[in-house]
Amino acid sequence: MDVELIEIQEFLASHPPFDQLPEETLARLPRRLSVRYFRRGTPFPPEKPEQPCLYILRRGAVELRDPQGELVGKLAEGDLCEMHCRAAGSEFNYLGNTAEDTLVYALPCSDLADLRAGHAAFSEHFDQSISSRLRKALDVVTESPSTGTGLMTVRVRDMVKRAPISTGPETSIREAARIMSEHHVSSLLIMDEGRLAGMITDRDLRGRCVAAGLPTERPVREIMTEKLTTVDMETLGFQALITMTRLNVHHLPVLENNQVAGLISSTDLTRFQSSNSVYLVGDIHRADSIETLARISAKIGELQVHLITGGATANQVGQAISAITDAITLRLIDLAEADLGAPPVPYAWILGGSQARREQSSHSDQDNALLIADQAKPEDDAYFAALARFVNEGLNACGFVYCPGDVMASNPKWRQPLRIWYKYFVNWILKPEPMALMLSNVFFDLRPLHDPEGLCSELQERVLEKSRANRIFIAYMAANALKNRPPLGFFRNIVLIQGGDHDHTFDIKHRGIVPIIDLARVYALSAGIPETNTIERLQAAAEQGALSKDGAANLIDALEFIGTLRVRHQARQLRNGEKADNFLSPDGLSPLERGHLKEAFLLINTMQEALGQRYQAGRFA
Repeated sequence: MDVELIEIQEFLASHPPFDQLPEETLARLPRRLSVRYFRRGTPFPPEKPEQPCLYILRRGAVELRDPQGELVGKLAEGDLCEMHCRAAGSEFNYLGNTAEDTLVYALPCSDLADLRAGHAAFSEHFDQSISSRLRKALDVVTESPSTGTGLMTVRVRDMVKRAPISTGPETSIREAARIMSEHHVSSLLIMDEGRLAGMITDRDLRGRCVAAGLPTERPVREIMTEKLTTVDMETLGFQALITMTRLNVHHLPVLENNQVAGLISSTDLTRFQSSNSVYLVGDIHRADSIETLARISAKIGELQVHLITGGATANQVGQAISAITDAITLRLIDLAEADLGAPPVPYAWILGGSQARREQSSHSDQDNALLIADQAKPEDDAYFAALARFVNEGLNACGFVYCPGDVMASNPKWRQPLRIWYKYFVNWILKPEPMALMLSNVFFDLRPLHDPEGLCSELQERVLEKSRANRIFIAYMAANALKNRPPLGFFRNIVLIQGGDHDHTFDIKHRGIVPIIDLARVYALSAGIPETNTIERLQAAAEQGALSKDGAANLIDALEFIGTLRVRHQARQLRNGEKADNFLSPDGLSPLERGHLKEAFLLINTMQEALGQRYQAGRFA
């Protein structure tokens, strides 16, 4: 075989789905290909080819648009264009044009059909969407023999073993306690005419009745918890555990078809969990000093390794570690108030960054602020300054280092009354200069952690209404979201980091994950969506029509695939005693992972361009 044919064979072998073909088949394939060249601006694929072909892009780029002219896809090196090989009647209403001079390999559709008939894995590629391929790739990446029947795979349905034990709201506290003793349960659901009205636990009996001196003849509704968080039968055990951890509760009612079907407890979850590391939150709530919290926090890296070994995805890791960080922060607030006394006025401790989005991995720097009630007096700031200093220093001691940009509650600028915070947001919305846009990326992700009076909810409601109505601000945010671009050329060694400590790597966080976070933020602000978690934002945007359901699903799958590659890379570093980072070498990925990563990057790039066109973002860059 001559050199040119060998080069074509090697090119095909490095790109899906041809990497699924046996070597002898690949060796014969280059002779079946023809080479075609298209100048920039040429319709693609050819409208009237001599014979229908599958086109494999070797160099160049092709833009695909719908009949209305909206960009719906982009093809680059290694991508396939199979329009002419689809079965009769298949829908494919896209119009293609070469965006630059383009070289392709053309394989007759008859040869493609023969290859598909003889090689199932190769054929499967053409039956799946990008989203389906990314989900399958994610399954492969997270496969682990140690997963077993752990909480990553077991659903609540498999752990609910008995019908719920319940009583009515007018039942006496004494009778409720008798029912709990009779059935050997530590909690009791309170039902009112078929409706879940509340729940009591052993802790409620001790704290709200016995310790408070309340007569046991009083109705149980006086000590029940009314605002309950529930899960359904199909919830993963891991997700139920994270919910308990975040809320610091030990019981969750279980619903099926909106009807109470049972109750799940932390004890039920313990039976299915092989390691106690995920229960660090219990130790955190009992910690009585910063030194104790620091020792517990040192186990977070071990937790991430354990989760990855068990087959966790990036979203599961983010939810787990953010819940641990939340618990540490809340405990520091408790310790600060115990030392300083009760606050002079209500306040909210609010989070920013990955912790606010519940997307943390291992230890990261801290982003937080204080929102104080408007009735605060100038002299009250001494209390809140001391509280902020205690919590920020405590987080730093626990490995959550000080924010390089000083976005922390200890900075007086980010420790303000409600009215000042509202002025901040209005100013950022009305005057979106570069600094305002940078701060918007931080503060429009705010999540309240400690907010007993609902101050943050009030602020968020007013701000979302203001931002949604300002299309110029959204356009500026869209333009800002396009600045972090995927490294689409890195497989050809074009945009890899050259030299220094991270030579021949790329930043998978800022070039792969942050672009999706930024897109989700714009969709959320444009639709007035209060959620801060990226996946929840994309799902809500699809439900409200701000983003297509396919677009949301594709971005979620891309985020999970890219994010999981990132946390697995970090877990390998942690196992080796190294500090976790975001710099990934393509040489450490399998050909299949590289192929799917490229698909994910192409998808992100397409979604970015579509967003840019929608808001004419080029005018606001």
